[in-house]
Amino acid sequence: MPELPDIEDYLHALRVRVQHEPLKRLRLTSFSLLRTVDPPVSAVEGRVVTGLRRLGKRIVFELGDAPDGPLFVVLHLMIAGRLHWREAGAPVPRRYGLAAFDFESGTLVLTEAGTKKRASLHLERGEEALAAHDRGGIDPLTADLAAFTAAVTAENRTLKRALTDQRHLSGIGNAFSDEILHAAGLSPVKRSKQLDAEEVERLHRATQQVLADWVHRLREATGDGFPDQVTAFRDEFAAHGRYGEPCPVCGTTIQRIRYASNETNYCPRCQTGGRVLADRSLSRLLRDDWPTTIEELEE
Repeated sequence: MPELPDIEDYLHALRVRVQHEPLKRLRLTSFSLLRTVDPPVSAVEGRVVTGLRRLGKRIVFELGDAPDGPLFVVLHLMIAGRLHWREAGAPVPRRYGLAAFDFESGTLVLTEAGTKKRASLHLERGEEALAAHDRGGIDPLTADLAAFTAAVTAENRTLKRALTDQRHLSGIGNAFSDEILHAAGLSPVKRSKQLDAEEVERLHRATQQVLADWVHRLREATGDGFPDQVTAFRDEFAAHGRYGEPCPVCGTTIQRIRYASNETNYCPRCQTGGRVLADRSLSRLLRDDWPTTIEELEE
């Protein structure tokens, strides 16, 4: 799922291309994409894009004021949704295409790979309607230590869950939570209310450094182009998606915890004091043979 750095990269590229431009036409090819009936699609066509913003993991287009307030296009890419900038009037791909936003300078095409269509598009009138899409989390890039501490410790959750709960912190998902926890040297299963003051400060610093670094990296890589390599798996990551590979800091093999369709990646030496955390599927299968330390793992 595109997370905060990916969304910021999309927004930067979109501002250059469509800010102050009229949305000439919105073409929908998927009935499941549009989740609202009022205002109708025709209401947004012809209106000028007066602003673009991030709302959690959502991209919001603000369109010129109507008599009863501004109109908003709220786009949530979910796991497999991606945006592509094409020439004006470009067709929507048959297999994966969901929609096209036509501008004078080009067409923004929305696609979603796979059979599960989860991406969503809402058309809303006014700031009050838009606010209903806000899960309430603070912006981790700008939050001071006090606000961050309050958000992370609002509930006694594992740090993995505390970082990804959009009600408390906005825009962090599975991939960047792994990277943040690796940078902070903290276990993904440590409870948030068990953190001491030094650990909270370390987590706050790592959160802002990792996110800011990746916003810069992605923007630099995209340059004047449009983001076309949005992925949850990057070669430069330290932990996420690197199960079985050496930790770039200490060389220990990166481990994982699998649950449902997700997995958490971590370094047992850098983050868990040498302890290998139980993986639900494999540890249940191996029972007493499941390694619990780095030494047992290496044997």
